[in-house]
Amino acid sequence: MEISNLTKQRILDYLNEGKRFDSRNLEDFRKIEIEIGVSKNAEGSARVKFGNTEVIAGVKIATAEPYTDHEGEGTLMTTCELLPLSSPRFESGPPSIEAIEIARIVDRGVRESGFIDFGKLCIKEGEKVYSIMLDIYPLNEDGNMIDAAALACVVALKNAKMPKYDEKTGKIEFGKLTNKPIPLTDKTPLTITFHKIGKKIIVDPTREEEDTSEARVSMALFGKKEVMITAMQKGGEADLTEEELEKMLDLGVEKFKELSKLVYKAVGE
Repeated sequence: MEISNLTKQRILDYLNEGKRFDSRNLEDFRKIEIEIGVSKNAEGSARVKFGNTEVIAGVKIATAEPYTDHEGEGTLMTTCELLPLSSPRFESGPPSIEAIEIARIVDRGVRESGFIDFGKLCIKEGEKVYSIMLDIYPLNEDGNMIDAAALACVVALKNAKMPKYDEKTGKIEFGKLTNKPIPLTDKTPLTITFHKIGKKIIVDPTREEEDTSEARVSMALFGKKEVMITAMQKGGEADLTEEELEKMLDLGVEKFKELSKLVYKAVGE
């Protein structure tokens, strides 16, 4: 399943000339498409495409006991299932290391940003809270699953509605939604992943470019007037210089603003 060394060398040679196989600049995203409300059975859902990479994210809400160290706050759980239909690289069965990593990066970006107001998800402190479940499903995998999954989850949360809750029975009326959105803040987190190939830094890699990558940095950012980093994770074995990391940080702010415009347009903000 790995690409050949010849293909890797061609990608490296192209990047050294400032080129990519699909004619993009090194710092350009592929065409991004966002569609909301793709599942009638979810409280919120979204489909996101980065080029040929396509991901669906869904939001489901249930009631649960709170965590003992956060008895007055709701909970969040993020899962990713890498479906065989999306790539011959994926197999059915328990979550792979890659699926677990994608879910954790997405979860951390959402959780640490303060995007969800967990305090408003409390039904009865110490006994019952709302639990939000984010489910990620790729339909086609062609590189940069992390960014596509993270964007789909944020958009799904933004268009999600709270389910009806019967206070007498203490149960959610599944399939019945209110007009009340999930309690969110204005700290919308967007994740941008950078890859180092040779001495070049690129965004939104294709599958072949991702296979050639020597190091990866995913950063979740939020803010309007001032953009801040809420989470960051490195992958790959290659070291990063101070100059390379500074370039990623500067480019992250620029690409965050670009993604923000697409999100606000998709959700009507």
